[in-house]
Amino acid sequence: VLVGLRGVRDLAGVRTSASGGLAIGAGTTLTAVSRHAQVRGRYDALATAAGVVSTPQLRNMGTLGGNVCVDTRCNYYNQSYQWRKAVNFCMKKDGEICLVAPGSSRCWAVSSSDTAPVLWSLGASVRLAGPGGERTIPISALYRDDGIQYLAKQPGDIVTEIVLPPADGLRSVYLKLRRRGSFDFPVLGVAAAVRMDGETVRAARIVLGAVASLPREAGAASALLMGQRLTPELIERAAEAAYRPAKPLDNTDFGHPYRKKMTRVFVARALRRLAGLPEVAEA
Repeated sequence: VLVGLRGVRDLAGVRTSASGGLAIGAGTTLTAVSRHAQVRGRYDALATAAGVVSTPQLRNMGTLGGNVCVDTRCNYYNQSYQWRKAVNFCMKKDGEICLVAPGSSRCWAVSSSDTAPVLWSLGASVRLAGPGGERTIPISALYRDDGIQYLAKQPGDIVTEIVLPPADGLRSVYLKLRRRGSFDFPVLGVAAAVRMDGETVRAARIVLGAVASLPREAGAASALLMGQRLTPELIERAAEAAYRPAKPLDNTDFGHPYRKKMTRVFVARALRRLAGLPEVAEA
């Protein structure tokens, strides 16, 4: 049975939340999120991420809640039935082993959402509704590090709303690595958000996408920025620290050594953009 939620009008729209941030209905289209004046003005990384998902046609139909909950991906899973049959299937679909890591007891398919790492970096929460009522959890609590059971919500729950904290002193950016300029999932996503007190960072969070089965927070890199000015030297140290927790496997586009290297490059680019410094071309 397929149940459509598009007719539930209360699931769509953007409003100011009780805390002074924004509450975005899970049924709001990605196009609407990317173009919304308050999203663009206060949470630029989210507007960017929503605007680079897939193609205009799919962004016109796809929703923020759908992208938050989008399935994990893997080269061995995202193929035709005939292709998967030829390799004897995989754990995520019809098989018994993970072909990326055959000795593993779990699936290593990667998180493929553009908006999830951004919302995580912004400190967003999600509101869930189900047979047991409503509850609100940090978006970081929505995800599991498992390619099959990648969401922590119950089967009967739906995501109804995404709540963003106030944007006081907030700067944010999202960078996406993909082979083509459109119609591609990320093979690396870097979301960086800082709250500034003048020229000093008073809060920071860097979250990586498409390097694990869930968005991966680069906590050590974020900690380096606290109480500091975003100098070129500090940015390079933070980019090196963010490089360590990125452990991409050979289960998506591009080689995994290249994708790991680009983690450092993209984090540096993101932080330089937040600092208002010219980006350094490196590949």
